[in-house]
Amino acid sequence: MRVNEKYSTLPAEDRSVHIINICAIEDIGYLPSEGTTKIHGVGFVKIHAPWNVLCREAEFLKLKMPTKKLYHINETRGLLKKINSVLQKITDPIQPKVAGHRPQTTKRLSYPFSREKQHLFDLSDKDSFFDSKTRSTIVYEILKRTTCTKAKYSMGQGEGRKKDSALLSKRRKCSKYGITSLLANGVYSAAYPLHDGDYEGENVEFNDRKLLYQEWASYGVFYKYQPIDLVRKYFGEKIGLYFAWLGVYTQMLIPASVVGIIVFLYGCATVDENIPSMEMCDQRHNITMCPLCDKTCSYWKMSSACATARASHLFDNPATVFFSIFMALWAATFMEHWKRKQMRLNYRWDLTGFEEEEEAVKDHPRAEYEARVLEKSLRKESKSKEKRRHIPEESTNKWKQRVKTAMAGVKLTDKVKLTWRDRFPAYVTNLVSIVFMIAVTFAIVLGVIIYRISTAAALAMNSSPSVRSNIRVTVTATAVIINLVVIILLDEVYGCIARWLTKIEVPKTEKSFEERLIFKAFLLKFVNSYTPIFYVAFFKGRFVGRPGDYVYIFRSFRMEECAPGGCLMELCIQLSIIMLGKQLIQNNLFEIGIPKMKKFIRYLRLRRQSPPDHDEYGKKRQRYEADYTLEPFAGLTPEYMEMIIQFGFVTLFVASFPLAPLFALLNNIIEIRLDAKKFVTELRRPVAVRAKDIGIWYNILRGVGKLAVIINAFVISFTSDFIPRLVYLYMYSQNGTMHGFVNHTLSSFNVSDFQNGTAPNDPLDLGYEVQICRYKDYREPPWSERKYDVSKDFWAVLAARLAFVIVFQNLVMFMSDFVDWVIPDIPKDISQQIHKEKVLMVELFMREEQGKQQLLGTWMEKDRKNDEPCNSHGPKAGPDGPEWPGAPRSCPWPPGRRAPSAGPRGSCARGEPGSPPPDRTTSSRLLFCCCFFFSPRLCTELLRREFFLSLVFKDNQNDRWG
Repeated sequence: MRVNEKYSTLPAEDRSVHIINICAIEDIGYLPSEGTTKIHGVGFVKIHAPWNVLCREAEFLKLKMPTKKLYHINETRGLLKKINSVLQKITDPIQPKVAGHRPQTTKRLSYPFSREKQHLFDLSDKDSFFDSKTRSTIVYEILKRTTCTKAKYSMGQGEGRKKDSALLSKRRKCSKYGITSLLANGVYSAAYPLHDGDYEGENVEFNDRKLLYQEWASYGVFYKYQPIDLVRKYFGEKIGLYFAWLGVYTQMLIPASVVGIIVFLYGCATVDENIPSMEMCDQRHNITMCPLCDKTCSYWKMSSACATARASHLFDNPATVFFSIFMALWAATFMEHWKRKQMRLNYRWDLTGFEEEEEAVKDHPRAEYEARVLEKSLRKESKSKEKRRHIPEESTNKWKQRVKTAMAGVKLTDKVKLTWRDRFPAYVTNLVSIVFMIAVTFAIVLGVIIYRISTAAALAMNSSPSVRSNIRVTVTATAVIINLVVIILLDEVYGCIARWLTKIEVPKTEKSFEERLIFKAFLLKFVNSYTPIFYVAFFKGRFVGRPGDYVYIFRSFRMEECAPGGCLMELCIQLSIIMLGKQLIQNNLFEIGIPKMKKFIRYLRLRRQSPPDHDEYGKKRQRYEADYTLEPFAGLTPEYMEMIIQFGFVTLFVASFPLAPLFALLNNIIEIRLDAKKFVTELRRPVAVRAKDIGIWYNILRGVGKLAVIINAFVISFTSDFIPRLVYLYMYSQNGTMHGFVNHTLSSFNVSDFQNGTAPNDPLDLGYEVQICRYKDYREPPWSERKYDVSKDFWAVLAARLAFVIVFQNLVMFMSDFVDWVIPDIPKDISQQIHKEKVLMVELFMREEQGKQQLLGTWMEKDRKNDEPCNSHGPKAGPDGPEWPGAPRSCPWPPGRRAPSAGPRGSCARGEPGSPPPDRTTSSRLLFCCCFFFSPRLCTELLRREFFLSLVFKDNQNDRWG
């Protein structure tokens, strides 16, 4: 732990604050720094736990440790065994060179550590029995639950605390947990476990950190599997599960990428056979389209959008429907595969009996929560004192009041908790802030829409034909780049706002704090990342009106329209640029650049504080000093968040961009090694946390998967032209082909019906006068009685679209649920192994108890034979005598209880028929006296559990002692 400069330069009586808080921990060792620290104002405190403390805390934390018992794991037989052996040979080159990574045939039976059953565990090497990860976890748990002893440092910093500190000065304990409170209040600036050693260098001793750097955190091993067991051993189960989940997700992206590439290649192969795009590119059709904007835009030929139409077919073809169904089933399979993998890891890491509720019980309140509770209790106490001043007390109640005051001073915050009334202002602030942030996101999207409209109108006035022909591409590309920059900036802002909003709620535990933070951050970042995409997919071109009656924003900007080929191509461009930009800039450059920049700033700051011989000192600095220059571990929330957002890009709009899984796969291959290198080289070693699953992130993944089915159904139905093509093919086609489809989707408009001031300024831009222009919609022609009204074709297409959404959604949901039902959550072999472990554990304890019974029976038989000469002389006391006949002289009969009458010689000692069996208290004392000198621990255990009743006598006439 690193002491803050403010407290490291205090006088001796004040500087002892941090020493007292550490040394007051029962049985914890305090080690001064090895060699004086040469950095001015920096002090380090090293904590270690001796063997007896490790054993005690391991029993308290219910840590499962391997026993001496080895058992064989059930192996596959027959064809499966041959297939597994072949796969192992094939995958051997991509396996990491780490001990224990290959499948094991034997496993040690694990059992929660108990000091009374140490003989079950292999304690031949006590130094390695608890690894460094377990030791650091135990020490940190003790530090968290150790209470502060100085109230003036427990209330935080600032002059505003003086009044409350004065009230607390009468109490010796602040009832706030130690290290978290001290870190929150700045007494200590950091508390972290030490890395095992250096990870690079010629003379560096081999350690787990170096092994992880070579076999996991290097870009040269990107093609290899991750050494998940070693990651868990070094960083703990929670981080191990994250990298295991990331590895499974990356592996599952391989088949999705292959299918996506096939769908894309199918579109490329059939683009020349697509009749609608051929009609749009055919110059002979000579279709004149209405202007895209008022005044400045002129009429244009549909053939000018030929490139866009051909490109749209690459992603808008019948194969995309199949790919959408495939990805929905892929998401369900991925979730089931992860659950099975998670169960295998739980079995391998001895977490099968671990419950999160056990951790929740032992989870200590956060320092901020304790501070708020303390403030509330102080306010209550001050109010009660004010009342007592005005209400005279009777003399008889003075003593009672003193007792109450003394008892309240022991631990004031036990009876005080934060209620919803205390948090109501924070809840209101959260609601208003989140609504405001979402409104800001919508406002920015609206601003980009206005930019697109105004830029398109400005470029339309350009005299260059090349500029005017590429207006749509230019506006789309620049608008997407603006959206990308805004999304990246707002992501960082929303992350800070979500953390601040969670802090003002003052959650009680770290788990509650993390879950609330995840919910807020995901909500804000989800809206921020997907709002521009939702606009293009479902709103652009839907509410534009028609020529002569357009819809305007602020009565000035006309709503933009989709291209003749639809908005799917623009959606693909928007999705690809935002996805690739976020992965390249935010997920990679930020993760590499920001930690290195912070590390460099910290290095310069320490160098300014160091003596002139800083370079020599840097060569021989201690491990705790080297780790202090690393970046603190900020949790796994940012890592999970970027992967969940990416999962949304892969599944939510995959119908418009089949190559999304491929780009996600390429990104994740780099992301795994980037995160690994960051954890090994750039971050301080985090405190290991036990966990059996990925927590709330699994529910978020399931929610995104379900939402993806609905969104893809609407994208296929409303954004693409898949449904209109089917309706035309089966209802309106003359020859059963797609010839005439383009003309069927276009409506006619008489240019004389333009509103005043909206007609093109240059109506002869095409070289001829236009009388009728076309626009994409299903409306009646101008020569109809109900001109420009919605036609029957529109309602037929709309009904088909809605029907497709209902059928697609229910069909895919049913198939996904069927996959969930077919694939069991727990693999059969793992279920069998768990059952086998339970049976072996029962057999182990049964053999142990039988051994104790045999040993106890043998000894008591010998004792009976030795007492027979004494019993042959008859009893030495009557019924009211002080001793029981035949019993050892050191075993007095319980006072106040009548001893049973003597039967035949030795009948009481042997339990012969006719001798009354002793009652429960008698048998307890007799057995205690008999076995105390043989095995005090065993006798104490038997008396405590009352296990001896089944051993001492049976309820039949032939029962015998022992």
